[in-house]
Amino acid sequence: MTSCLQLQNCRALRLAWPPPGANPRPRCPLSLPPLPEAGPGPHPLRGYSGGPAVLPGALLRTESFVGGRWLPASAGTFPVQDPASGAQLGRVADCGAAEARGAVRAAHQAFCSWRGVSAKERSSLLRKWYDLMIKNKDDLAKIITAENGKPLKEAQGEVLYSAFFLEWFSEEARRIYGDIIHTPAKDRRGLVLKQPVGVAAIITPWNFPSAMITRKVGAALAAGCTVVVKPAEDTPLSALALGELANQARIPAGVYNVVPCSREKTKEVGEALCTDPLVSKISFTGSTATGKILLHYAADSVKRVSMELGGHAPFIVFDSANVDQAVAGALASKYRNSGQTCVCSNRFLVQRGIHDSFVKKFAEAINRELRVGHGYEERTTQGPLINEKAVEKVEKHVRDAVSKGATIVTGGKRHSSGKNFFEPTLLSNVTPDMLCSQEETFGPLAPVIKFDTEEEALAIANAVDVGLAGYFYSQDPAQIWRVAEQLEVGMVGVNEGLLSTVECPFGGVKQSGLGREGSKYGIDEYLELKYVCYGGL
Repeated sequence: MTSCLQLQNCRALRLAWPPPGANPRPRCPLSLPPLPEAGPGPHPLRGYSGGPAVLPGALLRTESFVGGRWLPASAGTFPVQDPASGAQLGRVADCGAAEARGAVRAAHQAFCSWRGVSAKERSSLLRKWYDLMIKNKDDLAKIITAENGKPLKEAQGEVLYSAFFLEWFSEEARRIYGDIIHTPAKDRRGLVLKQPVGVAAIITPWNFPSAMITRKVGAALAAGCTVVVKPAEDTPLSALALGELANQARIPAGVYNVVPCSREKTKEVGEALCTDPLVSKISFTGSTATGKILLHYAADSVKRVSMELGGHAPFIVFDSANVDQAVAGALASKYRNSGQTCVCSNRFLVQRGIHDSFVKKFAEAINRELRVGHGYEERTTQGPLINEKAVEKVEKHVRDAVSKGATIVTGGKRHSSGKNFFEPTLLSNVTPDMLCSQEETFGPLAPVIKFDTEEEALAIANAVDVGLAGYFYSQDPAQIWRVAEQLEVGMVGVNEGLLSTVECPFGGVKQSGLGREGSKYGIDEYLELKYVCYGGL
């Protein structure tokens, strides 16, 4: 079987580190880098039933992007694979601590001028970047499907969601306001200024390889910060494609930098970014365990941090709920990206009066609506899990639940499409002591727990140390207010299974993280307040 696409032949500038004769000072916003020359023709992917897919070489980059230049890594490359077929997509620069520190220096040099660029100009540049994403949305989606595996329609949706963050923060860049405070002294005024914090280290996951970058980077650049992005080792191509478009949008050199690395080098690169004294801010999306490690690194130099960590979302269906609406919401919330999102519902709590009806209709909807297959196949709604380790975790949770009395209603095993595919699975007779009730599965597993009272449901829902998202269905207005206020999560979906949007704040409580992303609040994560006492008036 041929590989889906051979990236090692893509055009890329082969420069030494640092490039010979390179000016160590960054280009200022008025000295724009030249656009790269046009690349070769398109790179074909292996054909599927929906027809062959084609990825233009112009967006496929395999080297790090630092200081406006494409640079190889001194230690070589690492492979990127299609999770559906296991085929190698290409090899990408395997950056280490030295390259990470070089990227930080480039970002810091660029910050010295980028912070002084007017809000209007920053807004205009972000808008150009957004326009280019929209222009190239189909090709960006194909890259996401190739390296992440999600169905092409979902990938197209992610690209739009990703681009909308650049659009949103291009507008917010011009709305960074301060304050004037009247002090007790008549001859003084207090001024409050908002200023960019500096260089931000951006560490992102594989499940949304484009949107998790722009949600952070859009806010950072709008605020006047510069960034070094370390994408997940499974999905570096999307981050590098964004770098190509940033360059075409004339984002100044050093403002957006990308240092991909292998799983083996993730620890050293993460530590280098989080301990470098030139880095003022860390923004991370990923597991709670890794977030705690990064917080330790940040503590030594007291860096600003934003953490969007693990979740274990409850999905509560009360007796008063519209069952058909609840089933539709459950299907969307649970099985998007094959259950591999941090806000996916992980525990389905269904009140006794409608339990049997909900389980029956949910199973019917799963079997009717979901189709497992490669992301490029037109009818596919469920792609592969990211790797075999993820599949093994789902198997472990199913095996544990069944051994303790749970019943498999549908699914329950690997799918014939390949080793990384798992059937959409529904379990009933689940209890709170089972592994799937206690820890996030991050896969296509829906465990249903029966409950009797509102108090019992809330106790089960809140009996975890994380709190990112929660969902519930009810037609009782008083109950809606009570439950929405008592759920210990950062985001609540009421009679709604999908809640993410650029206009609203995204983040959690307890060990699900710190800070908020998106919305008008997201830009504050990259700003610091300065009080100026103006006397002698």
